[in-house]
Amino acid sequence: MFKNNQIFTAPLAGITDKPFRKILRRFAPDVSMVTEMISCHSLVGMHKNCVRNFDNYDDEGNVGAQIFGADVSLMGEAAKILQDAGAKWIDINMGCPVPKVATRAGAGAFLMKNHALAGRIIESCVKAVQIPVSIKTRLGWDEAHKDWQDLVRIAALSGASFATVHGRTRAQGYTGNAVLPPKPNLPIPIIANGDLRTVADIERVQKMGYDGAMIGRAMLGQPWVIGEFCGTCQKPENVGLVALEHLELMLEYYGERAAVPMFRKHAAWYSAGMPNSAQFRINVNQITDANKLKQAIKDFWSVD
Repeated sequence: MFKNNQIFTAPLAGITDKPFRKILRRFAPDVSMVTEMISCHSLVGMHKNCVRNFDNYDDEGNVGAQIFGADVSLMGEAAKILQDAGAKWIDINMGCPVPKVATRAGAGAFLMKNHALAGRIIESCVKAVQIPVSIKTRLGWDEAHKDWQDLVRIAALSGASFATVHGRTRAQGYTGNAVLPPKPNLPIPIIANGDLRTVADIERVQKMGYDGAMIGRAMLGQPWVIGEFCGTCQKPENVGLVALEHLELMLEYYGERAAVPMFRKHAAWYSAGMPNSAQFRINVNQITDANKLKQAIKDFWSVD
């Protein structure tokens, strides 16, 4: 089985924010985490409407900060800002398939189509910081262009320390099954990502030769699963206590007006599969007051 520092939490947009990372860290003290992706334009401009632009990572343990963008100079500047904020490494998003990133912004998965630009961006980030730089990508743009190995070789030549590969193409988005090939002979370590939900899944990719495993959607509603994979914890007896702690962290970070509607999806994930969870989700989706949301959670999980 991989060591704890070879198990990573994936960067999930709108999910792996600072409050959620604190919850994850509670269950897995030594796991490697990656932040939500951060726009280099937003970060360098310090846009005030994006609170994660102002995160400090000094107290977060082994956390890598993920950035995206197509401007070579700004990506380097963003990497330096994140290093100064305490990130332990910089991860460059080269796999996000959503149109506003991969087509309109020419970033994310688009860099799988422009390896020369990808190389320049990596070089800019590597030169700007004294911490490792990695990339996260997919198998390719589509079934006809599964050239991720070429991108990884360019990343290595450009100074990247390791890469993560998600077992889908850009064209697949998040549909279908993630299918990773056996790890080929490449010059830098490769972390496996995509539909890794159990210890058996992690052991499978380790046997395939990968150097680590990155867990994504398996964390939703069960942040302790990372600790289970690492052998550091088991599922808590009362999930409601975890949900309440998570909500408190979000209220502190975002404020009540933003945190309450943002937490609804987490409440749904925490309650998934439990009796009367459908009605609970309906009730929660109508709540706008933090105290009422706390009470709904207490009632559902019988928290005193």
